[in-house]
Amino acid sequence: MVLIARSDEVLNVLKISEFIGSSKHHVAKIMQRLSKAGFVSSNRGPSGGFVLKQLPSEITLLNIYEAIEGPLSVQTCPMDRPTCPFGECLLGDMSLRVSGEIRDYLAGRTLQDYL
Repeated sequence: MVLIARSDEVLNVLKISEFIGSSKHHVAKIMQRLSKAGFVSSNRGPSGGFVLKQLPSEITLLNIYEAIEGPLSVQTCPMDRPTCPFGECLLGDMSLRVSGEIRDYLAGRTLQDYL
């Protein structure tokens, strides 16, 4: 998304995958999810590729993450258990605190911050 936002030209899956060193099939799946979420539009053909459908200042890193991975939940237990088998969590509130900090960090950054 940062590449697309920074680019003066339309970027296709092949260009993106070469730039980031990833499989074009993986990039295609990611771009399909981002397109379905309404963050990019795609044009087919030799001069086709992806363009942003929203302003970079309107798209947070959390929006992008959740479009690709699904909702980011703030967890109290890394094992997703309602009751700790140890009586008291060995990690204390660290899991809740760290996942909350990650969510806040991603929600507080937009694509505009990286342009």
